[in-house]
Amino acid sequence: MKSILSFIFIVAFCLNPIAASAQTAAPAKKFDLTIDNIMRGADLVGYEPTTVRWSPDSSRIFFSWKRAGEPRNGDMSTYVVNADGSGLRKLSEDEARLQAPPNGDASDDKKTTVYTDSGDIFLYNNQTGERRQITRTADVESNPRFIGDQRHISFTRANNLYSMSLDGGLLEQLTDIRVAGAAAATTGPPTGGLGGGPPRVQGSGQGGSTQKGTDSQEALKKDQIELLDVIRERSEKREADEKKRKEREAATDKRKPFQLTTGQNAGNMLLSPDGKSVIVMVNEAGTGAKNTIVPNYVTESGYTEDIPGRSKVGDVQGRSRAAILSVETGESKWVDHGQRLPAAAPTPRTDANTTGEAPPERAAGQGAGRGQGGPPQPRDRDVQLSAPQWSDDGKNAVMSARSADNKDRWIMQLDMATGKTKILASTHDDAWVGGPGSFSLGWLPDNKRVYFQSERDGFAHLYTVSIDGGQPVQLTSGTFEVSDVRLSEDKSKFYFTSSEGSFFERNLYSMSFEGGTRTKLTTMPGNNQAVVSPDQTKLAILRSFANKPTELYIAPNKTGATEGEIKQITNSPTDEWKSYNWIAPPIVSIKARDGATVYGRLYKPANVKKGGPAVVFVHGAGYLQNVHNWWSSYYREYMFHHLLMEKGYTVLDIDYRGSAGYGRDWRTGIYRFMGGKDLTDHVDAVEYLVKEHGVNAKRVGLYGGSYGGFITLMAMFTTPDVFAAGAALRPVTDWAHYNDGYTSNILNLPQSDQEAYRKSSPIYHAAGLKGALLICHGMVDTNVNFQDSVRLAQKLIELRKENWELAGYPAEDHGFVQPTSWADEYKRIFKLFETNLKAPAQTAPAGSKKK
Repeated sequence: MKSILSFIFIVAFCLNPIAASAQTAAPAKKFDLTIDNIMRGADLVGYEPTTVRWSPDSSRIFFSWKRAGEPRNGDMSTYVVNADGSGLRKLSEDEARLQAPPNGDASDDKKTTVYTDSGDIFLYNNQTGERRQITRTADVESNPRFIGDQRHISFTRANNLYSMSLDGGLLEQLTDIRVAGAAAATTGPPTGGLGGGPPRVQGSGQGGSTQKGTDSQEALKKDQIELLDVIRERSEKREADEKKRKEREAATDKRKPFQLTTGQNAGNMLLSPDGKSVIVMVNEAGTGAKNTIVPNYVTESGYTEDIPGRSKVGDVQGRSRAAILSVETGESKWVDHGQRLPAAAPTPRTDANTTGEAPPERAAGQGAGRGQGGPPQPRDRDVQLSAPQWSDDGKNAVMSARSADNKDRWIMQLDMATGKTKILASTHDDAWVGGPGSFSLGWLPDNKRVYFQSERDGFAHLYTVSIDGGQPVQLTSGTFEVSDVRLSEDKSKFYFTSSEGSFFERNLYSMSFEGGTRTKLTTMPGNNQAVVSPDQTKLAILRSFANKPTELYIAPNKTGATEGEIKQITNSPTDEWKSYNWIAPPIVSIKARDGATVYGRLYKPANVKKGGPAVVFVHGAGYLQNVHNWWSSYYREYMFHHLLMEKGYTVLDIDYRGSAGYGRDWRTGIYRFMGGKDLTDHVDAVEYLVKEHGVNAKRVGLYGGSYGGFITLMAMFTTPDVFAAGAALRPVTDWAHYNDGYTSNILNLPQSDQEAYRKSSPIYHAAGLKGALLICHGMVDTNVNFQDSVRLAQKLIELRKENWELAGYPAEDHGFVQPTSWADEYKRIFKLFETNLKAPAQTAPAGSKKK
């Protein structure tokens, strides 16, 4: 009997080693809620499955995953599971490399995918699973695409676009782009790839030397040609071949090179469907911009080393332009976006221009708008162009564009013959254009309409517009947002993710590409991010709930799937973590002073006493949603809030003004004043805690990182009587020192809207500090530089403030990595609250166990 049982176990282990090993593992110990345990991070709660993709025949799902307990610094592994949920197993590295690629370009018939691996190009047969390498070069090839008859591909190599025949291997260079300061590109195909061939040796070949010899040698050659037919035929063929070669070289030499100037580089390159033109996205660096430098003190060399950083808001920024090159002649023309500014002249003072001066130039190529000796002339507006999207019939191209100040975006149709553009749809926002899916763009199957997303009615919705003219048609509407829009494989309908029905849930919907009825396809509460199988019959869903980390599920692609039809594939957290009673925090609503409804997640102790302390958590990123029914990216803080509950704290985190998920007005509620409504939302939340939950108004603290750190500083400096203690983690202290892409949207430019920057920057309000302040910052932070906290420290010293401290983390960037750094930081936060928000008899050592 014992041997039979052993045999059964061995068979079970072979069929599903993950399940078998879990069943035989020792019973997990009960989770100990301490800061050191919490800050183990993914080693405790597990690693989220990512890069989910179906096999081309819809029979299997591949994904990247790592089980809790595997080496923290190790790579994610590739797993595979059958479409019915059986056969889950981890692939070896060799097996993983031979599977369908996670990205690439599929042929029109979906039988083949072309992709790159380690800088070389491969073909994957989606029917047989065969993988074939077609380049092996020292150069890096990238961005391969099927073109024309699908028997050719194009790809980028060494700043130029090439095409290759998949049948004969002929390699043809399509562009001659030359970079300033670099060697000019060759006009023929480089050696080392298919079609390159060995270099031609002068005088070689069966037809004899092409070089003129001595008189006797030439006489002998003449006799040979006249005497032997085979020699004559070879000579004639050689001469004909040489004539053709010279003709080809002459034609190639006629191709005009496209010379890039200093600071320019060629980005994405796209061959037109007719093969006659190449669209090149040209990136231009901002001339004269100065980048920050981040000193790194903890290095292998033992010397301090500099990490190159970013530029600061308002400095000259780079831009992208588009050029059209003729494959035959190399002639080029720049795409004309058609947007012009009036001649440089003072503009009226507005919210967007507080100085009443002409806006500063933002990129190279924008002059003062005045010809020599002539009157002021209109100027090109700084417009960033995206790569074009071609219709399936190859007849038309559209592209999206945005102004450098991000107050306007356009959908443009491109005329390849002239380089001119025609505006099909435009979006303007006096604050800034944004929202989920704001860069979505694609063609409908009729090749006459394109779809895009916009907040034109206040929420991110789906629209179409015709290239033949007319107003955009809105396909979805309501108090919800759509995102991740794509067409089905057969292009009969849209799939998209939507918050319809609840701001706090995300589900997959389908809808005809003409609009109309929306069909909800996922049913599990929480967040459902679904990948549809190629045959459209099944869904691979990454789903999480408020107290359940993200896992992979398989479900039928239909409305109303039952619980029995949905299969959970992964189980990521440790048994130790699952032994604790993690709550799904209830969502509460709070009335703000301006009548708006603010939503929050409440963590309330089981035996809370009236007059107890409270902590308000401020999420980072600004434009992010943290009040919802799914697993938070702030999962360490989620666990920390359970510890605070056990210690008697009521905890609240809210989606303040500027957060994601609630439409355009909420998103732009911080325009020209960060630390305005987003801060008063928190102050109103404290009043709610005092009135509705009996919190002691004198014992409220707050903490947060990045944008949350910024709000913490603004709260401690400008509302010092509301918050007794605050922990500002990696905070922005002066917005004039942050990056351009984020800050200029909200506060315009520091040189033209100084008032907005002074109102919004904590360093200018530091004199108001009363309560206890902790500042924590990674010293190699390349996002919010450590300099921000250093400058604030100097200001606090000059103000003779004493109730603050700064903790620097020498080996940490913006997002901490080391569990020891996380633990040290949160022990300091906990000590701050215990010391300042509780009566002396209530305090306990940081991170201690519950008695």
